[in-house]
Amino acid sequence: MRYHEVVQELRRITIDPAVMGGKPCIRGMRVTVGMIVEAISAGRNIADLLTDYPYLEEADIREALAYAASLAQGREVRLAS
Repeated sequence: MRYHEVVQELRRITIDPAVMGGKPCIRGMRVTVGMIVEAISAGRNIADLLTDYPYLEEADIREALAYAASLAQGREVRLAS
């Protein structure tokens, strides 16, 4: 099985209408996937983000990037319930 054929299940990304208007967030916190991706695109690196958001873990950032990449590729993404 090739990597792109795998349906990825993400456990750190949550969607709750009561948190940030239902945008995909990191572990129910008020940090959205969009905030992470935007910061990376602006030149911030993982170490910078961990300093900016000390309550995040590196795995949170990597999963946010994986989630965004999967959506951009049109892949199915399952979020843990």
